[in-house]
Amino acid sequence: MATTRSAHTVWEGSLTEGSGTVTFDSSGIGQQAVSWPSRAEQANGRTSPEELIAAAHSSCFSMALSHGLTGAGTPPTKLVTSADVTFQPGTGITGIDLTVEGEVPGLDEAAFVSAAEDAKANCPVSQALTGTTITLSAKLA
Repeated sequence: MATTRSAHTVWEGSLTEGSGTVTFDSSGIGQQAVSWPSRAEQANGRTSPEELIAAAHSSCFSMALSHGLTGAGTPPTKLVTSADVTFQPGTGITGIDLTVEGEVPGLDEAAFVSAAEDAKANCPVSQALTGTTITLSAKLA
């Protein structure tokens, strides 16, 4: 069964001097402030499209890796995934760096790295972001 998740943004003002609020409609988890300075300079307590992409990518990748490991008979005890999305004003998103450290009983480093590469290639968010370079660093804890 397909699912649809929704969010909306209300933006007021110009790009550089305005600001907005992103509301997470599907989950009801609240609202987050966004602004050009939080995107192109310092976060200062506000989010950005790139931070939201990083959250989506790190969680999707973790789910895909967990699923792949479990399907191979080596379910993980713990996966810690970070996603760093780089934004260059005037250019756009220039890359995404995924880093994962896993606790997977009975699995060697090479098998873990292979499973992580497969998850990177097949997680739905990675597939949606094929227009950018995605790198991966994977290791066992």
